[in-house]
Amino acid sequence: MTTEQDRETILRDVLDRWKAGVDAHEPERVAALFTKDAIFQGLRPYSVGRPGIAAYYDGQPAGLKADYRVLETRAPADGLVLGYLAVRFSFTDRPALDVALGILLRRTGEGWLISHYQVSHLG
Repeated sequence: MTTEQDRETILRDVLDRWKAGVDAHEPERVAALFTKDAIFQGLRPYSVGRPGIAAYYDGQPAGLKADYRVLETRAPADGLVLGYLAVRFSFTDRPALDVALGILLRRTGEGWLISHYQVSHLG
């Protein structure tokens, strides 16, 4: 099992790359951080797999930025890291949106990838 510090390091590695892809509006780069069968729930109907994830991020407005803060981590089993985060999405033309994000990372042959992503609107 991993320590809390290890879990947070693993989460930050993946989420820093996720943030960079979101901020640069590179949907394929973001989708590559997910497993091929990832369950994805943004603020629209859910999808399964990288094509739906890429389409979701492609539909986001230019200038969207993401900032996150890790609130909790757990290791429910070997090779899994669960994170609960506060995320602020900022826009160029409207107020920021604060959400809660539950995320499950799975260790794969490609490294740590997101296998489940679920956003809850806090407003």
